[in-house]
Amino acid sequence: QVQLVESGGGLVQAGGSLRVSCSASGGFSSVYAMGWFRQAPGKEREFVAAISKTSGNTLYADSVRGRFTISRDIAKNTAFLQMFSLKPEDTAVYYCAATPRAFYRTELRDFVFWGQGTQVTVSS
Repeated sequence: QVQLVESGGGLVQAGGSLRVSCSASGGFSSVYAMGWFRQAPGKEREFVAAISKTSGNTLYADSVRGRFTISRDIAKNTAFLQMFSLKPEDTAVYYCAATPRAFYRTELRDFVFWGQGTQVTVSS
């Protein structure tokens, strides 16, 4: 059973940057890809970015492409989300997720391992 723990959330001014991290344990070898989702109050959880563990191929939501960068350190079983040019609408709880599927979609149901989330607040 894979366990994921996020860290690095906090308060940042609009236009600023922040990096959140996701540490995995308990069977990381079974993970094919890791991703980040976010959920703002009263809204559905939405896909942000994903990265394949071995190939490094990435996927981004249109709303963050060009501003966010997802990466991973396989040796440390860790994924990162570097966020630049943050906007107030980026404010949300950011969740780390992982999937054992070789073929996956950017949908919640394809990611079976989840962290507890870390709050990112962007002030205007």
